[in-house]
Amino acid sequence: MPRADRGPAGASFSRVTNSEEFERTPGGAVIMDGKRLRDEIVAGIRTKLDGLGNPAVCLATVLVGDDKPSQIYVRNKHKKVEEAAMVSRHVGLPADVSQGELEAAVTDLAQDPNVHGILVQLPLPEGLDAERVLDLLPPEKDVDGLTERSMGRLVRGRDGHVPCTPLGVMRLMERYGVETSGKSAVVIGRSTLVGLPQVLLLGRKGVDATATLAHSRTTDLAAVCREADIIVAAAGMAGLVTAEFVKPGAAVLDVGISRTADGIQGDVHFESVQAVAGAITPMPGGTGPMTIGCLMENTLSAARMLGALPG
Repeated sequence: MPRADRGPAGASFSRVTNSEEFERTPGGAVIMDGKRLRDEIVAGIRTKLDGLGNPAVCLATVLVGDDKPSQIYVRNKHKKVEEAAMVSRHVGLPADVSQGELEAAVTDLAQDPNVHGILVQLPLPEGLDAERVLDLLPPEKDVDGLTERSMGRLVRGRDGHVPCTPLGVMRLMERYGVETSGKSAVVIGRSTLVGLPQVLLLGRKGVDATATLAHSRTTDLAAVCREADIIVAAAGMAGLVTAEFVKPGAAVLDVGISRTADGIQGDVHFESVQAVAGAITPMPGGTGPMTIGCLMENTLSAARMLGALPG
């Protein structure tokens, strides 16, 4: 059972186990280590598949063009697929591919019974219609949880794949004992990729947080956030969340990524917030790795939905 540990300013912060000691920042906040949890998830999947005789659970990725960050993201995903003892397939297409050629490639994967999960790396080059491509994905194979049908299942509470980044946020809070029932949560950002599904997940029965969706036009955003026990920052605005946004002892999860002159930065000003928060994700090493970890989870679930695995 979790035990209460005293966080900054005497705030109560729930711990996961009786004996495990988590790493903390100089200010005393628990560091929610996404790399560690991702690797635990990957190792757990490998153990499950080993126990089932190593069935060929396959994740296919589609990458259009030669965007370097996208290439790195896809390469990292396939590395973890292999570590999880799953099978990876990659379809690389030139930046000048036609809409029809791209749709044909995705349709082939959608119809292939040996492919269980499909991820189309976004954004696509200018001139290509991503919505038309995503609409070709069967809900069972939509392991990124991005299609209208997957979002509809999430809204209706039906079985389906949840977008990997908000699911990763939930896994981190679970792993590090962040209490959600009856707590106030603020999600900054209203994208269909993170903000909207994050609010839905926080408000689900069994999670039971009271979730507020905020954004860059929210009046006195800092004051809204100061009332929250949980802050999920996903606005894509570097350094937006500072210490004045954070109630002492709150859990702060940084999802935003911005490329600045000083390099890649998150939405949370880590140095100031870590002195106030009860728990915080690092950047990098926090929610980013968990996106890949939850992609592995979704692929395993996809294989079950399609009858390739028991359960």
